[in-house]
Amino acid sequence: MSTGATAVWGRVEQQDFRSRVRGCLLGGAIGDALGAAVAGLSLEEIRAAHGTDAVTDFVPVHGRRGAVTAVTQLNLFTVDGLIRAQVRRDTGAWHPPTDVYRAHLRWAATQHEWGPDERRPENGWLAREEWLYARRAPTRECLTGFGDATMGTLDRPKNPVARDSAALTRSAPFGLLVGWEPQLVLQLAVECAAQTHGHPTALLSAGALAVMVHGLARGETLDGSVQHALALLAERPGHEQVTEALKQALGSVRQGIPGPALIEALGDTDSAEEVLAVAVYCALVGEDVRHGLRLAVNHGGPSAATGALCGTLLGTLHGETALPPAWLAELEGRATLLELADDFAMEMTQGPALHSPSAAAPGWLTRYPRG
Repeated sequence: MSTGATAVWGRVEQQDFRSRVRGCLLGGAIGDALGAAVAGLSLEEIRAAHGTDAVTDFVPVHGRRGAVTAVTQLNLFTVDGLIRAQVRRDTGAWHPPTDVYRAHLRWAATQHEWGPDERRPENGWLAREEWLYARRAPTRECLTGFGDATMGTLDRPKNPVARDSAALTRSAPFGLLVGWEPQLVLQLAVECAAQTHGHPTALLSAGALAVMVHGLARGETLDGSVQHALALLAERPGHEQVTEALKQALGSVRQGIPGPALIEALGDTDSAEEVLAVAVYCALVGEDVRHGLRLAVNHGGPSAATGALCGTLLGTLHGETALPPAWLAELEGRATLLELADDFAMEMTQGPALHSPSAAAPGWLTRYPRG
């Protein structure tokens, strides 16, 4: 397969890509839901509540089992923004950061409105999903960053000292732009992270994750994708903390039986580079998706964030069929996640058949308006 806007995809390649896109979004949501009920608890508190094996299955939170948080909500709108950017390209208005920002403004509306506004068809179908109109622990940085229509820039980012993981955890979909060169994927992730987080570790952690997902979506190994991210990070000012965190994660793989002690040595705060390091470590040492995710949520750190990122990496690496069916069956919003994943895969592999500067499938423009 060649890459780029004029790529020609074979049927097997399309199926593989769709499976990885589904795996990316569903895996991230499963990890998010698995860790949501214990995020911020110490390991001792988790074990006191759930037994010596800690969390091994979904725990009710937000009124149900399998409920997701703002991490998954924002990821959905990132994907929506990327599809809209491709559709708007026909008009000559080609600026993906703007389209992603507009999508995140639509997410922000779900955090303060009672439900979908049927009078605004330009919002597209995702903003009409009623289950998304719920506050699920959004960070202050995201609420303020997406609080108005003015975009931040790398020179003047919003929340310039923010270094938590909320920009990182919405950045995996950038890596699914497999027709892009990896350095451009990194740049897009960094520019979009600057809308809510300005600290270099937050920006470059988001970029590093996008590069890792990009490698996995192209069929690379996880270790190879991490190495690729490290090489690109080395070219960026202020990369040192992210680079060191990722190198510690790689080194920890050889330090013994995986467990909470090794995980918490990588970091137990919500700092973006620590969350990324924990997720990478758990994905590398997990015997399968279930084992990796249980490692990723059973520690004294931000379990929803680390679980979501670990699930994202493993889901992209192995595809949707590697995800535990019992968890998929209970996952909140599964139908929406699948629908959006399939739309993204179709846009990326068959976009010219859906729209062009001179013509477009009406149904597609109803779902993803150009306005």
